[in-house]
Amino acid sequence: MGFLAGFIGISLLGIAVYYGIGWIKLVAPDFAFAIVAIGCSGMYLWLLWLASKRPDLVVDPPDAPIIELPRAGATAITGLYFILPIVILIWCIVIERLSPALSAFWATIAMIIVALTQHPIKAFFRGNEDYMKAVKIGVSEWIDGMIAGSRNMIAISVATGAAGIIVGTVSLTGAHQVIGEFVEFLSGGSLMLMLFLVAVMSLILGMGLPTTANYIVVSSLMAPVVIALGAKSGLLVPLIAVHMFVFYFGILADDTPPVGLAAFAAAAISGGDPIKTGIQGFMYDIRTALLPFMFIFNTELLLINVSPLKAIFVFAIAVIAMMLFASATQGYMFTRNRKWESALLLLIAFTLFRPGYWLDQVSPPYDSIEPSKVYEVVGAATPDGILTMVISGPDFDTGEIESTTILVPLGQPAEAAERLAKAGLTVVVEDGFAKIEEPFPGSPYFRTLGTSFDYYSDEPVRISDILKDSDRIYKEVFYIPALLLLALVIFLQKRRKRDEDGSPTLTPSQLTT
Repeated sequence: MGFLAGFIGISLLGIAVYYGIGWIKLVAPDFAFAIVAIGCSGMYLWLLWLASKRPDLVVDPPDAPIIELPRAGATAITGLYFILPIVILIWCIVIERLSPALSAFWATIAMIIVALTQHPIKAFFRGNEDYMKAVKIGVSEWIDGMIAGSRNMIAISVATGAAGIIVGTVSLTGAHQVIGEFVEFLSGGSLMLMLFLVAVMSLILGMGLPTTANYIVVSSLMAPVVIALGAKSGLLVPLIAVHMFVFYFGILADDTPPVGLAAFAAAAISGGDPIKTGIQGFMYDIRTALLPFMFIFNTELLLINVSPLKAIFVFAIAVIAMMLFASATQGYMFTRNRKWESALLLLIAFTLFRPGYWLDQVSPPYDSIEPSKVYEVVGAATPDGILTMVISGPDFDTGEIESTTILVPLGQPAEAAERLAKAGLTVVVEDGFAKIEEPFPGSPYFRTLGTSFDYYSDEPVRISDILKDSDRIYKEVFYIPALLLLALVIFLQKRRKRDEDGSPTLTPSQLTT
């Protein structure tokens, strides 16, 4: 629950950063980082000025009785400036798209600056001229913080180190490729079956692991499987959606028997049987197992490329869909469901979660473009446009012709070859074919294309298709029939509920008569 609370808090702060100051990257892309740094500095001084108007918090003895709770607002203002390093961390990851390590570096630098300067600056605002004492307090707290941080990292480092041994062993032995091939063989090319198998494997891999190690293992072993096999099936999803998918089922292992660490902890508190507790908890959790699949097929649930108003709309629809799914699986809404009502509720929930499925049945999502026109398509693309291409060629291991779908970010307008080269691809158009040269090590597509295809075979690696989003109606149109069906079910259940509540209750003597 602590991890979940922290995750929700960081998610809300991330939304605030993305929609609150994300526009700076669009207005001044070259100076955005400097503008944010200056803005955070000004905000830091203003928050310190507010904090200086109140006395610093005093650490209470841990064994002292709690007589009066502090006021939340007044307490928060005294340390509100500690949020700024987290804002910088989220900005670097979400907006600047820096690596996690580099983003953490800048956030750590910001935190060190806060630790060393907060007391001298507050002393200045308070008119206290004993700056050396304030500096010594800051240095002392910084040293204590470094020591405490190192101690707190021991458990995490041991867990991640053990998980790293597992991941490294799997990578060196090539077992990760075997896992992918095994899942591909069992799924038989079925996308839904592949996702189901990955979910089950993530559930098994997550058993008995703490949260951090759980994420490292499932994201290292199972996320590449979803990305690689999904690309072969034409499914292209953001990495965060894939990681959320595997991590969801990895965490679900905490109350899944026979391991179920959370179930054992809960049973120790309640005095119940841990296995029965785990089974009951799993029965409750499995009803929400539909949600991670929706992360994959409807990335709007993760607020990817949606406006603030659209985000509110998506949340409202998702809540309704989840409640309908729970009602259908539990067999009760206003009254006990009939079988056909549960089936209708499942259909309605699916439509609300993924209206694009029905739209795809009516109108194809992409228009196909001749691969030899790749330069024309790239040259006409909008700034920061995305090019969807299907790449075909001989497999590096088997020699059989395989296909995969990739998304190519095109960046700012330039010559077609230059835009592709900046994206990490070298394309040569000759004899009516668009051939792909082998990506260089370290380039964006080296892991996805460079190690998958044989570029020295007689059969070249080439672009087999270019996909362009087709002009279609809005997928939300399918909400209308779904909501009409929902209104019908509610009307029938309300009427049946009214009839049940209004029916007279007969006494035993009346029943005998």
